[in-house]
Amino acid sequence: MKKTKSRFIAEGAMIAALYVILTYVSMALGLDKMAVQLRFSEALTILPVFTPAAVPGLFLGCLIANILTGCILVDVILGSLATLVAAIVTRKLQRLPYLAPIPAIAANTIVVPPILAFIYHVETALPLIYLTVFLGEVVSAGVLGTILTRILKKRIKHS
Repeated sequence: MKKTKSRFIAEGAMIAALYVILTYVSMALGLDKMAVQLRFSEALTILPVFTPAAVPGLFLGCLIANILTGCILVDVILGSLATLVAAIVTRKLQRLPYLAPIPAIAANTIVVPPILAFIYHVETALPLIYLTVFLGEVVSAGVLGTILTRILKKRIKHS
């Protein structure tokens, strides 16, 4: 039992660390700027299909990344909660791994645009912000997440 608990904690911590690192890579490349929201870390949102440790790992990774990158408190809280909800729903899709990107795409498309418009006062029309966030999620969670799913499906068993 102890070995399983230790593994769960280690997997969650690694996923959180990867999320933070990949968020910084996206920022360094200028892909995480206001209305444009393309985080490589969002590809990891498919991981709950493979391990339950990804649920807290993604939540903590998003929380830490949002804090360290200087997000406003409302963004830190709501963005991290959106990731948590998406991770929980994704975990329930473990029998349908190719649907795994959908919860993250949906959650972030619903939560992030109003934060950008009303908290950060991004001077772009709200419908356009919805579109850019949606497209960023489709690329990061959808395309990159699906590629990651295919790679992992070949290499590991579902938990």
